[in-house]
Amino acid sequence: MKPPSQRWGYIRIMSGTILGGVLGFYVMHRLESDYKERMNERLRNYEAELRRKKDERLNEFEESSNL
Repeated sequence: MKPPSQRWGYIRIMSGTILGGVLGFYVMHRLESDYKERMNERLRNYEAELRRKKDERLNEFEESSNL
């Protein structure tokens, strides 16, 4: 049988490893979610800008064809 201090050491190492893994997973999940949301926002802005430019070009074309 191992002395209590050695057993306590093993318990601390195992629990620290498990808790560290859970914390690391949570942090990476949050970072990934935030990054994905920022990229989706940039994509929405980019698509809105493209639509706006396309509409401007169509309006210019219609105005020039009416002359």
